[in-house]
Formats: sequence, structure tokens, C-alpha cells
Amino acid sequence: MSGLQGVGLLLLWGSACLWLPGLTRGALIISGTSEALQDTGGAARSLQKRSTNELTVEVYSVTVDCTVTSRFAHTVMTSKALNKANRSQEIFFEVDLPKTAFITNFSMEIEGQVYVGEVKEKEKAKKQYEKAVSSGQTAGLVKVSGRKMEKFSVSVNIAAKSNVTFVLTYEELLQRKLGQYEILTRVKPKQPVQDFQIVTNIYEPQGIAFVETHANFLSNELLPLVEKTVTDKKAHISFSPTLDQQRKCRGCDETIIDGDFIIKYDVNRAHGLGDIQIVNGYFVHFFAPPDLPRVPKNVVFVIDRSGSMSGHKMHQTREALQAILKDLHEEDHFALIAFDHANEVWRESLTKATKGNLSEALSYVSNIYSRGSTNINDAMLRGVNMLIKDREEKRLPERSIDMIILLTDGNPDGGKASLPVIQRNVRTATGGNMTVFCLGFGNDVDYPFLDVMSRENKGIARRIFEGSDATLQLQGFYDEVASPLLLEVDLRYPDNAVDFLTTNHFNHLFNGSEIVVAGRLTDNDLDNFMIEVYGQGFEEDFNVQAQASAVDWDVIYPGEEYIFGDFTERLWAYLTIQQLLDKSKTGTSDEKANTTAKALDMSLLYSFVTPLTSMVVTKPETEDGPESPLIADKLTEEQRQLEERMAKHRYIPSQAHPVMNYLPPTQYVDGDPHFMIELPDREDALCFNINDKPGTIFNLVRDPTSGILVNGQIIGDKKIPPDGKINTYFWRFGIVHKTLGVRLEVTTEDIWVLQDGKQVKLLWSDTAGLKGPNVDLLLTKDRSLTVTLRDSVKFVILLHKVWKSHPYHRDYLGFYTLDSHLLSPSVHGLLGQFYHGIEFEVSELRPGEVPEKPDATMFVKGQELNVTRGWQRDFRGDVKNGENIPCWFIHSNGTGLLDGTFTDYIVSGLFKTV
Repeated sequence: MSGLQGVGLLLLWGSACLWLPGLTRGALIISGTSEALQDTGGAARSLQKRSTNELTVEVYSVTVDCTVTSRFAHTVMTSKALNKANRSQEIFFEVDLPKTAFITNFSMEIEGQVYVGEVKEKEKAKKQYEKAVSSGQTAGLVKVSGRKMEKFSVSVNIAAKSNVTFVLTYEELLQRKLGQYEILTRVKPKQPVQDFQIVTNIYEPQGIAFVETHANFLSNELLPLVEKTVTDKKAHISFSPTLDQQRKCRGCDETIIDGDFIIKYDVNRAHGLGDIQIVNGYFVHFFAPPDLPRVPKNVVFVIDRSGSMSGHKMHQTREALQAILKDLHEEDHFALIAFDHANEVWRESLTKATKGNLSEALSYVSNIYSRGSTNINDAMLRGVNMLIKDREEKRLPERSIDMIILLTDGNPDGGKASLPVIQRNVRTATGGNMTVFCLGFGNDVDYPFLDVMSRENKGIARRIFEGSDATLQLQGFYDEVASPLLLEVDLRYPDNAVDFLTTNHFNHLFNGSEIVVAGRLTDNDLDNFMIEVYGQGFEEDFNVQAQASAVDWDVIYPGEEYIFGDFTERLWAYLTIQQLLDKSKTGTSDEKANTTAKALDMSLLYSFVTPLTSMVVTKPETEDGPESPLIADKLTEEQRQLEERMAKHRYIPSQAHPVMNYLPPTQYVDGDPHFMIELPDREDALCFNINDKPGTIFNLVRDPTSGILVNGQIIGDKKIPPDGKINTYFWRFGIVHKTLGVRLEVTTEDIWVLQDGKQVKLLWSDTAGLKGPNVDLLLTKDRSLTVTLRDSVKFVILLHKVWKSHPYHRDYLGFYTLDSHLLSPSVHGLLGQFYHGIEFEVSELRPGEVPEKPDATMFVKGQELNVTRGWQRDFRGDVKNGENIPCWFIHSNGTGLLDGTFTDYIVSGLFKTV
């Protein structure tokens, strides 16, 4: 890549952002840009620092121009820069855009030559993508950027004394939530820019009810610079600070502008039919009538209380549920089901939301605690049956909506039903008469499973991100669906007047939302364009008929008619593609294929980058020859979740001081035997192997304060393999809790439990659950044993079964620790010593023996170690194949990382401490 011979720069905005530190040979972009360069040039390049004095690029213009026409937003982001150096430089351009938007155009103008991205079918772009990856180039231009945004990035080599202009265009239909529309622009210029401006024009023929603007970087000095002009049907908002006004301090090069610039607005609403816009042969119909009485709801809350919900997630769930219960209206009915491997109902039928009932329910919720596994199937069917029974016995209002709200954080693992079977069971049980909303908590949840189950039952799924605001996220979702206004809404149009209609039947209209229907007119004769809207209301049906009429845009907006062009057609195309993509997730295989094909054709026709298409950006040739094209894809929610999971373990080089990890890490040993120390605060992991003769017993955990002891014995292969290397694995564990009087022996063959002088034997061929005053056991057949010690740590032991006739390998066990932060500071052992984190620093990244596994220097416990970037497998989600987790591998049996040497942890017996 020719940029290795010049200076690496990053333009990042719109996110408006530009990174200016002078760098040589793909050196590290400081202050958070390491990821960008790492992706471009590899890990070995990313730690070569250089002085930042050579600021030889001038970014002289960063602009955001957004035009909203009847909710359809068209945004153009432009950045211009001049390379003032006497040599070429690599410049990175990055933009954050809403995840609901479709990119429609990207271009680069360099030395008068314009390079335009081309939207192609994703499969046809795949070969170019693979070529880019294999050549070491940055192939994926779109990445996750927080919860609401995704990041578009591209780099290009700019010759000396040359200009470059980047232009990105994207479009989206603004969605009305909680009574308002939101336009979000993320701006991060990182330094003052000569021409910096954000301009938004909103055109709403219905009339504008209000416009609000705010940004988390707007100080008292900057606030007056936001110019806002609002008339009856148009709003103009602009923000254009000067160079000095952008500076954090007088004369410095830091900017105060860093964050989200947000515009919120709503339109006037008339009783009756709603608003209809007709332009150039296409129409769009907005329906959200005001002042409708709410329809009572009958809601069953199905709450996951399995072991993985322990700690902060369970606390936040209780908080959110208590707030939601307090917001129920007295005419609503509700029920509570808490589930793990079994389910528990608060009351056997739904209860009216009176003050007394709510008080008792709040008390029940405050005592929901985590335990067990995740049997979603039985819990959901229990909720469905409660609604059916109460309907049959006429305990619920006739005109009311039945809904189930499921909150879970993991994959179903506590029942016998597979995911498709659970979906089919719920779909069959509801019979299309209920609405199912699924909330997936955290990154481990199976979101596609929840998404399909919701869509098949008239609902939607929503991800709840782990964080301090998870309670607010849960409450926010509930607020969106808390007040149904109409059920079974039909918007009807003359058959002979329209075709290619988007969805015109909706299961419900909630307060604060909006129904949008678009279509193509078969002719322009509007004399017979009668529209009817029908829906089921609280006390009576809603039924309105009216004649549609076209708005004369030239009269409403004189002199600006050129702005509107084909917006109704593009709005119709955007909405159609979104709905086709949603439909492609359910139905038969033929239905999915046909729907996908239609969505692909329309994406290509209207040049939208959707999950089915890619934008191919051809970069200009350099002195080294042509560079590989770059590919911009659209991320699905599943892909976003996967990328977030990977980011959790992505290595970001430390550039200053060592970091102490305060979040509770997860530690485990599995395989041959591979020890893994996950460090969530560092978004990284450490790993090492222990090699010793078969039969050796190691102490894994010893907590003298709580009385917990865990030892494990290794076993070798049946005979020496052809390569001469004997593999060893853990095959037997001894677990003791002296304070509670609990003792377990777990082998690859059976499980012995001793408590209070009573002994119980379990076989791996069983599925069983044992509950005691001091310990809970959950055994999943031929898969896992979960051991939950009262008010303390939880262990998961996985069984790896090997083909009995295998010439060398045997069955073996894996040992995983959860909630290790509950143990005392005195805990120790091969795993226990890491339960409260470890302080370390990694630097000097360099090529290793294997190209994809670079070496580095680790400073830990006062020592300097040579470590290697590798990975180990986590088998909790997939016992057969596991998931590769990146980690820093410490050689020589963990020497330098462990306290002492590994032989210090050898004990004489399975329940011995010495």
C-alpha cells in the first residue's frame, strides 16, 4: 500500500472527524484511531509512533446538508482537504450514519478526477471483497458505531499538493416514536475547521408543531450560534461556528465540538384520514389521528431469571419492571411469569392493575433472583395459555389487546425443544390472536431467534444493551407499546387507481407512533381517489372515508419546487425494501427466496446499499499500481451483534499506563488443558497451557475465607499418537464448600454429591435438577453441570464426549467460573488468583513465527514476557465446535504470569490443599 511510504491521516466526521497527527510507514494514529490503521495495515504496523509536528494536511471544509421532505431525509456529508506536504499521504475518511439509513452515493474527487461508488449485488461484489481481504487491504467499509449508528470509512492516497473531496449521501424515512421524529448527526472534527456547518431544512405540508435542537457539546457560548427559523410548514436549522468559536481554548488546536447534534420535531395532526402527499405519480399516506382513547391491554411479562441474568442485569430488570408496573392503567390486566429451567407464576390468572394488586406485584418482583437454565418454551406457552383461559372465562375486556413481553439474555437451554420448535409452538399456541414482543438483553442473546418469534406473532424484537441505562432502555420500549389506540387497522385504496402498494394492514397503532403507506398511481385522475381507514377502537370502531387531493407544492413552497423531485418515489422504494427484508425472515423457503429477489431488484434499481447489495469503491491508481476496490455493506442487526461480540475481545494497544481490570472477569480451563482469563474492562484475554504427566492433580480455586476448594486431575491419551505428543485433559474435579458442608466429585462418567451426610449419584445420561438449602445443581444430559453455591460463586462443568473407538482421545471435562467476584480477596489457585483482575501492559507488537499470530512484549508482575497473539475456544455456547476467543498467550506453562510456578499448585488428593 503506497500509504506506507507517506503519512497516514484520518478524516472522520459526520461523525465529522479528521485525524491530523503526522505518521510514517503506517504508524499508529493516536487517541483512538489505532483500530482504523490496524484494520488497514495490520497489527505489526500499529505501534510505530512518530512525532505529531508534521501537520501537513489542511482540512478546510466539513459540511452536513440534510433535507427532510415529509419525513423522508436526504443527507449529504462533504469534507475537503489539501495535502500541503511534498510527498503523498494516506487519508482516512470516516462518517457515522444512522443504522436505519441506506447509503445511496459516495464519491471522491482527486485532482479534478471523480471516483464514484457503484451499488452491486452483494454476491457479485464478493470476489472483489475477497481479493481485497487476501491482499491485506481494508475491505469492510461499514462497522458498528454505538447503538444507533454505523461507521462508513474509506482511505485514499493523495499526491503532494493535491486536494481531495469526499461526498457521502444517505437516505432514510424518519420514524415517529413517542410523539416525535429525530434527526441525529454525530460530529467529531477533532480540530477546528475553516468552513464547518450543519444545515437542515424540514418541509412538512401538514404544518410543523414544534422543533427542538440540542447537542451535548453546546455550551452557553455556542448555543446562540444555532439558528432556527420555523414557519407554518418549513423549518431551517443551521450551526456554523467560526474557527475561534470551535476552539476549546484561545490559540489551541483542540475543538469543543464533539458529540451528537440532534433535531426533534413533530407535525400538526388533524382528525380523520391523516395526511396524503402525491408527487410525480406516487403517493404516501401518513396516519396518526390525535385524541383517540387508549385500548386496554392484557400483558403477560415473561422474565428470564436464569443464572446468566445474575448481578447487575437482574437488578436492572427488577428496577425496570417495577417502574413499568407503576405505569399500568387500572383498566389493564397483567401477569408475571419468572422462569429458569422451570417457570413460576405470581398468580394463576391475569390480574386487574388496581393499586392493591400492583403493590403485591411490586413486592413479588423485588424478590426475583437468578438461578438455573433458560427454558423459554414452557414459560412462553404458560403465558399464552393464561391469556387463552382468561379470554374463554371472560375475565378480560372484550375490546382489549393481548400481549406477551419476553425478556431474556441467553439461548434457550433448559428445555427439550429446539429453536424452530419453540417458534412453531408459540406460533401455533397464539393462533395469530396475540402480540409477542421479545427483548434480548446483552450480546449473548440469540437475536435472530427472538426476531422471528416476534414477527410471527404480530410483534417486534428489540435489543437491550448492557450498560448503566439498561433500565431506561426497558422502560423506553414499554412506553412505545404502553398505549394501543387502534387494533387491526386497514387503509384501503381504489384497486383501479394504485398498484405496488406497501403494507396497508397493521395489527395495531400505538400512541406516539405513525402508520405510513405508499404506492404508485396507475393514472393521475384523482377525482375517484377515495380512501378509507378502518380500525377497532376502545368503545367503537374507527371508520373514515374521504377523497384524496394533491397538494400544490409550488404554492406552499414557491421557488423551491426543485427540492422535492422524486421524493415520494424514493420514499416508496425505501419503505418497500424495508418491508420486503422483514418479510424475508419468515415464511416458506420459496416465499423467502421470492421476497429476497424483489428486495434485491429494487435495491439495485434505486441504488440503495441494503443487506443484499454492496457499494464498490474503486480507488485511484498509485505509483505501485492499482489498489484493491473497497466494499461497503449494510449491517443487519445480527451482524451488528456479532461485531460487538468480536469487539469485546478486540485488542487495542495500551499507549500510556497499565490498566487495572475492575469488572469481574470470566476464567475457565478446557481442552489440553487451556487456561483462559477473560478481562472485560480491558476488552481482552490472557491464556496459557499447563503440561504435566497424566494423573497430576492441580488446585484451581482455594478461598480460605469462604471455605471453597476446587481441584482437578488430568488424564492422558489412550496411547502415544503418531506425532509423539501426548495430550492431557481434566477428567475429574473435586469441589468442596466447607462452610456449607457441600462436597462434589465430578468425573466424565458420573457425579457424586455429598451434603449433611447424604450422598446422591447422578449420571451424565440424565437431565436433572437438584435444589438444596446450600447448593443447586442443574444437569443437562451429556452436556453440562451447573453448580450454584448459596450466596456465592457458580461453576459450569462441560462434558466433551469423544467417539468411544477413537484410537487416542478420551472423554474430558471443561471447568468455567461465573460470578467469581463474589469470592473473597484471599482467593487463589491456578484460576482463583485471577478472579479479581490483573494489571498488565502490552507493547512492541512484532511479527511472530506464524503470520497471523504476532508477538509482543508484556509487562506483568514486574516482569517482561514475550507473548503471542492467539486464540482459545470457549465451548459454553457450542460444546462441539466452540467459539474462538482472541487472547495473549503466555508461554512456558504460564511462567511470569502465575504466582510462582505451575508445580506449586500440585496437590496430593482431589480434596486436599497440599
